[in-house]
Amino acid sequence: MTKISATIITDNNIATIGKCLESLAGVADEIIVVDAFSSDGTVEVCNQYGCKVKQRKLDGYGAQKQYAVSLATNSYVLSIDADEYLDEDLRQSIMRLKEQGLEHRIYSLSRLNFFGGKPVKHSGWWPDRQTRLFDKRYASWNLRDVHERVTFPDTLWPAPVGGLLMHNRRASAAEHRRKETEYAVLEARVLVASGVRPTFVGAYMRAAAAYLRSYIFRRGFLDGREGREIARTAAAMRLVTYKMAKKAGRKLAERAKQTK
Repeated sequence: MTKISATIITDNNIATIGKCLESLAGVADEIIVVDAFSSDGTVEVCNQYGCKVKQRKLDGYGAQKQYAVSLATNSYVLSIDADEYLDEDLRQSIMRLKEQGLEHRIYSLSRLNFFGGKPVKHSGWWPDRQTRLFDKRYASWNLRDVHERVTFPDTLWPAPVGGLLMHNRRASAAEHRRKETEYAVLEARVLVASGVRPTFVGAYMRAAAAYLRSYIFRRGFLDGREGREIARTAAAMRLVTYKMAKKAGRKLAERAKQTK
């Protein structure tokens, strides 16, 4: 039997962490939690489930997830988020793989995203294949602050696993906008660090493109009210990213002048 380490990063996830941990019963031989100093009882719940908890400041999602992987004692890692859980089909599929012995270096899971309790089947949210089960000797999370992903050699390909990874992506429109704003701030930081200076016109063009891509080309209109909210927020966040990057760029320029 192949042993699997589950890794999770947390940051005030009391509403979802319990269901996440319950779904790992019989799947994970150890659960590693890297917590960003939660204050809502998340750590206490993780301790109740026997998780190995390490607290660390969240400076970027990619780095935080890879740090969790580095703490795993088993070669195979199942990396999931605190607002995700395995449905019963996926649980059984992974347990069968464990019994047979994992033959592939990396595996992909099909993720179903929920918005306000409703599954979203369009808007670019489905199909949503995620590489989440992998041999950490051959794959790892990149270190991007946002839009992080698991990277691996070109000679490998992810073998699909049956079942669904259920993702409570957003409980409400307000939470969606708040979370996407956090991502926009991180994305702005990435842009500034890479030397990109978005223009006002470019920002509005990207905002319009984001709306059309989500609502029209990815058929978000079929998702009803949720699809409209996803498209509007996608457009608004392009403008937030522009404003944050512009502000950060000005600060860097001022510091550069002061050091001369």
